[in-house]
Amino acid sequence: MKAKRWQDWAMLVFGVWLFFSPFFLTYGSLTGIAAWNSYILGAAVAVFAVWALADPQKWEEWVNIVLAVWLILAPFVLSFYQTEAVAAWNQVILGVLIGGDAIWALAQRPTPSHA
Repeated sequence: MKAKRWQDWAMLVFGVWLFFSPFFLTYGSLTGIAAWNSYILGAAVAVFAVWALADPQKWEEWVNIVLAVWLILAPFVLSFYQTEAVAAWNQVILGVLIGGDAIWALAQRPTPSHA
């Protein structure tokens, strides 16, 4: 059995927070584009975190890096950075945290040695 890493638990917390943040931070609309971005990406991050807790693989971290990049870009691409600043900051900050966590987990993952 592979050891559980704290980064996977942190990723799960980030995903759950992202999913529920439209309710706690009172986004302008709970059905708007910023809220839906939080719901979808939060669920995805949480699912991959649970998957990583069960059986950690390198590709899961790469998926999280892609999701993190989208979170950082989404407020600008989806144009809600001016109308929903709280949502934009939340997603950008979580994108940085998720990306940093995934990179840290990748850096700590041992590389297989070839004999």
